[in-house]
Amino acid sequence: MATIKSTKSIIQFIVLLGVGVLFIWLSVRQITPEQRGEIFDAFRQADYFWVVISLVISLLSHFLRAYRWNYLLKPTGHKVNLLNANCYVLIGYLTNYGIPRMGEISRCTVAAKYDDVPFEVAFGTVITERIIDFILFLLIFAFTFFVQFTELTGLANEYIFDPGLNWLRGITQSPTKTIMLISIGAIMLLAFFLLRKKFSKLLKGKLGGIIKGMGQGLGSIAKMEKPFRFIVLSFLIWACYFYSLYVCFFALKGTSHLGQSECLTLLLFGTFGVIFAPGGLGAYPAIVGGILVATYHVDIVSSFALPWLLWTSQFILILFFGLISFAVLPLYNKNKNVVSPAAEK
Repeated sequence: MATIKSTKSIIQFIVLLGVGVLFIWLSVRQITPEQRGEIFDAFRQADYFWVVISLVISLLSHFLRAYRWNYLLKPTGHKVNLLNANCYVLIGYLTNYGIPRMGEISRCTVAAKYDDVPFEVAFGTVITERIIDFILFLLIFAFTFFVQFTELTGLANEYIFDPGLNWLRGITQSPTKTIMLISIGAIMLLAFFLLRKKFSKLLKGKLGGIIKGMGQGLGSIAKMEKPFRFIVLSFLIWACYFYSLYVCFFALKGTSHLGQSECLTLLLFGTFGVIFAPGGLGAYPAIVGGILVATYHVDIVSSFALPWLLWTSQFILILFFGLISFAVLPLYNKNKNVVSPAAEK
């Protein structure tokens, strides 16, 4: 069974890495040799003071996440040492660069090993944490849509609605394509009619599970001794994400004119980039760079340089402190009775 899981993880990693490499290729293939030289110049001439400030803010967000975790653990009767908690969070982020979402599992595994927090308990709190983060993400999405309505609708028209309408026009002008489209539509309608009960159960199950999870996440806040502090910490974490991106605008001349509204849009869509590939490899720079060019008309060089500057600096930060965390944990906890995962089972 372990071999099957290991093989599945390896395949998942290879597939996701392939997606990341594909995004990199799609980004690089449009860059001319002349622009490539300008991009290297942009990296050399960048003001790395702002990159350092960005990294400090990112570290603060990781500290706040580690500090906030104890608010979820306390009602379960457990507490994690703050230094350990920071190491667990950083190890989790480092693991996510290998396989997305595996960071949560590794974080809970080391918490069980060094602080004797049962894996199931730790994992439950992390799931609750993610639900709270998702709710905040939805709030950010709504706020971004409000303040960047014109830009976002323009982006949707250019890349979704207009191409869709052109595609439909092309089909309607060809009788053969029209018949094929009607046939496919009829088959899909028939399939939906025959399987409507299964679709209904599936939708209710998935949607019901999401709504139930959100309700449980919000309910756990109500059970805390200091729920207001938890909420404030949650907003501060997202504020750190926002400003770690925003201050990097000033590192390059081509993006120094961008403001906080633009930052909201990039934060929103950049979050999706992390889902598609390990740590957002390739996907994050491609999505952020594409929005900079298409929506805010930033030059190609700066649009390529900024997201790669952000991604690379964050990767180095997590790699450095993640590896240090692996080294620090056994030294700092050498006097504890460390529980191995195998012993727990």
